[in-house]
Amino acid sequence: MCGIVGYVGPRESQSILVSGLARLEYRGYDSAGIAVIDEGGTLGMRKRAGKLARLRESLDEAPLGAGTTGIGHTRWATHGGPTDDNAHPHLADDDRLAVIHNGIIENFSELKKELIAEGYSFRSETDTEVAAVLLGREYRTAGGDLEAAFRAVVSRLDGAFTLLAMHEDSPGVVVGARRNSPLVIGLGDGENFLGSDVAAFVEHTRSALAIGQDEIVTITPNSVVVSDFDGNPVEATPFDVSWDSAAADKGGWSSFMAKEVSEEPEAVAKTVLGRISGDDIVIPELEGMDELFSGIDRVIVLACGTAYYAGLVGKYAIEKWARIPVDVELAHEFRYRDPIVDAKTLVVSISQSGETMDTLMAVKEASRLGARTLSICNTQGSTIPRESDAVVYTHAGPEVAVASTKAFVAQITALYLLALHVGRIRGSLAPEVGAEAVEQLESLPEKIQWILDNEQERTEQLARWMADTRSVLFLGRHVGYPIALEGALKLKEISYIHAEGFAAGELKHGPIALIEPGQPVFVVVPSPRGSATMHAKVVSNIEEIRARGARVIAIAEQGDSAVLPHADEVLRIPLAAPLFEPLLAVVPLHIYAMGLATAKGLDVDQPRNLAKSVTVE
Repeated sequence: MCGIVGYVGPRESQSILVSGLARLEYRGYDSAGIAVIDEGGTLGMRKRAGKLARLRESLDEAPLGAGTTGIGHTRWATHGGPTDDNAHPHLADDDRLAVIHNGIIENFSELKKELIAEGYSFRSETDTEVAAVLLGREYRTAGGDLEAAFRAVVSRLDGAFTLLAMHEDSPGVVVGARRNSPLVIGLGDGENFLGSDVAAFVEHTRSALAIGQDEIVTITPNSVVVSDFDGNPVEATPFDVSWDSAAADKGGWSSFMAKEVSEEPEAVAKTVLGRISGDDIVIPELEGMDELFSGIDRVIVLACGTAYYAGLVGKYAIEKWARIPVDVELAHEFRYRDPIVDAKTLVVSISQSGETMDTLMAVKEASRLGARTLSICNTQGSTIPRESDAVVYTHAGPEVAVASTKAFVAQITALYLLALHVGRIRGSLAPEVGAEAVEQLESLPEKIQWILDNEQERTEQLARWMADTRSVLFLGRHVGYPIALEGALKLKEISYIHAEGFAAGELKHGPIALIEPGQPVFVVVPSPRGSATMHAKVVSNIEEIRARGARVIAIAEQGDSAVLPHADEVLRIPLAAPLFEPLLAVVPLHIYAMGLATAKGLDVDQPRNLAKSVTVE
């Protein structure tokens, strides 16, 4: 949520800020604004409620003065509605100081009362303007030392925040700070950048620097200085962004989601790449951790949303191959329920962005309680991997659409790699089982591509036929159950219709009451080759709902003729071992959700009320 970009250097900042904000649109926002210090040393600001296009129109009509120092922001409304006044930047110190902010300042009300008592006034309803006015006051107290004033302000703020500030007395300087909210530095040649993530500046530089918790950074065109909130110098290690700006462009696709669905085979392939040695899985990032994996007696997987469903799938793999009991929990519930963990508990967090606030705070709580932590993440330099004892990156590349697709299949792949790696270390994985699993993993990209080549057009046609559908149900058993949940979530996220996923065995325990004539039901059918009993039970479930008038769309493997007499439509997936079927069965559900939303004329990339990265609790 919220996008932040800052720039100092020789180029005109307005275009850099606006293009950076455009690359951060996926984060979700309802207003946008920029501030620039022009060549004459005057600070100018423009902000508009609504999409970035409104800000662009305003700037085209009356550009801000040319200047080489600037900050920009896309806002997701928290305190105060999405209005021009509540949009960022916020000004203070006689409009010579500009501040932008991501996060929530929890003690803003107390600070605001203090400032009002001193005679200060406010133009917005936001918590951010409180920080701006407070910074203006401290700037005068500090005799015009922006960094000293910034340090005094952040020490008084409670909550989660990333703050950027600049003052017209100090052109060529932008100061930033972070606590429980993302901030990354882009290192250029005679210019430097700040951003909520690397997408803000990757078209200009692929060299980046992540700053840690409770740290302040001051950038000028030729310097980057990082210190903690107490003023102590901090050494930060640069890293190279593994993708370029073209990877975050649509590349001719109708939407980012369409592009990212097409990249699901590549996401799996790149996540596996370099982690197979002969018939074994060896994860280089986990080298030297054999003693840890040998000593754990429990795994807790923490995640939210789609990542939580990936964790549910991963549970089956970890328990089967590593023989360790696994609990999968919603991160926002874990933190507040007084969990029981110890040094023999491995907490595995899953987050595409590495900045999901609920997950981050749960990881910190697990560490505080003595657990060992490992993150599965897609974003280099993000916070959750830095807060964890170890990380397995998914290498899916940038995912821009809010609804996750390729990151989901990459997360499951990473969990399978982890399960096989730990199973080998613990001696619970028979060599022949491991070899078969490696073979299955290596074959997945080609099989996913087969679905895209052979079933996508028919699935999209099915979605168009169902454009007026108001409710869809999804059923699955075993590893098919989390896929049913994922299919329902995708439909809710981007089509805005009622959708629910159920464990098929729960049908007679209540959900069958929802079945009425014409009710569409997707059924993830397990392979009869894996468990004839489970397959027969799912076919029986299909017969039960079909008898009550449901319209059944089955997702079944090629050659499964037993399902044909009982389903209205069958979407085929290639043959795979039962544990690997989720990575195939989910692809038609991603295609279907995208097709239905497109048929309804909806924005599949930026659905209403949602943001790609949830960086506040």
